[in-house]
Amino acid sequence: MRVVAKFGGTSLGNGDRVNRAADSVAAAVEAGNEVAVVASAMGSTTDYLLDAITFEADEADEAEIVSMGERTSVRMLKAALSARGVNAVFFEPGADGWPVITDEHGEVDIEETAKRAAALAERMGEENVVPVITGFLAQDHDGNVTTLGRGGSDTTAVMLGKYMDADEVVIVTDVEGVMTGDPRVVEGARNVGQITVDELRNLSFRGAEVVAPSALSYKTEGMDVRVVHYQHGDLLTGGTSIEGQFENLIDLREGTLACLTVAGRAIRNRPGILSDLSKPLSDAGINIDAVASGMDSVTFYVDGEHAEKAETILHDSVIAEETLSSVTVEDDVAVIRVTGGELPNQPGVIRKIVDPLADAHINLLDVITSATSVAVFVNDEDREQALEIIQKIEF
Repeated sequence: MRVVAKFGGTSLGNGDRVNRAADSVAAAVEAGNEVAVVASAMGSTTDYLLDAITFEADEADEAEIVSMGERTSVRMLKAALSARGVNAVFFEPGADGWPVITDEHGEVDIEETAKRAAALAERMGEENVVPVITGFLAQDHDGNVTTLGRGGSDTTAVMLGKYMDADEVVIVTDVEGVMTGDPRVVEGARNVGQITVDELRNLSFRGAEVVAPSALSYKTEGMDVRVVHYQHGDLLTGGTSIEGQFENLIDLREGTLACLTVAGRAIRNRPGILSDLSKPLSDAGINIDAVASGMDSVTFYVDGEHAEKAETILHDSVIAEETLSSVTVEDDVAVIRVTGGELPNQPGVIRKIVDPLADAHINLLDVITSATSVAVFVNDEDREQALEIIQKIEF
């Protein structure tokens, strides 16, 4: 089995933890596996280096400075592995065979990176070598050091796992995989044995620091990704498995929706207002397809056939609540949803969708976004034309 193991900063935070990491890699190699290692900077080294830059440094100099954390880590891990009889070689930007290449825009050059990663994987098999690779860092075509941004070591690991045709990527970190809640806040939080990429990506974009969202877009169906605690000591078992892969999907909802907007002064400052409005709809068996909110309004999208019933229910709430003033209804609304793991990585993706619709003089009633999707609401009479336009966009 071919494994890419990424060790986070905490898991390399001191000599004991470096030894623990080396033991786990050596054991996996001894068991007959091909292992590539991706290393973050030890502990809080990157933050320390960034804080030390109290002068005007250009982007290139800053990248060189912060790279020293990862450069130190790979040397430490390589030495610890060599002491255990493992044929380890460290790789950093500028080294022969360095795999992660970026283009002139600082984006990963997929074709070149894939080619170099495949060559490195071939070397692993032929020479029985364990590459120890700096995470977070990249190199442009001119040989300059660049970086992959926040969570870049996770991105390095999953991306290389994909292009090295790895069976599994193991993210070794300081949490017990994905938890049902923050154990520092809620009692009884437990490890989630499995979670889908869609679930985890949404959690990651909303603050869950488990796997960087940018990394998950490289996850493939045939490659396992697992998160384990550094104290576990075994790269091949335990933790949380991340299932599936992102798929780009453009979906036109069958049937029409009704758009019901409840307006009221200072509605955003009224605790529980969303619950008070949505619960009666739920009690009446009316499903809410989507919700949007403004400073002084809340909009519910429901199935068109329930429009009249929903309006009556919401009107009762308006009458009963002095902070609310009125409810209005717009019928015959269509929604087109664009879903894909790469969407958050694309600057200007909303404009990419909205501009062609505006050029076609299609009025947008609403646009609602999440971590991995964009929902566009239009008049039902425009549904087919809007769908056709969006289907032609390259995401």
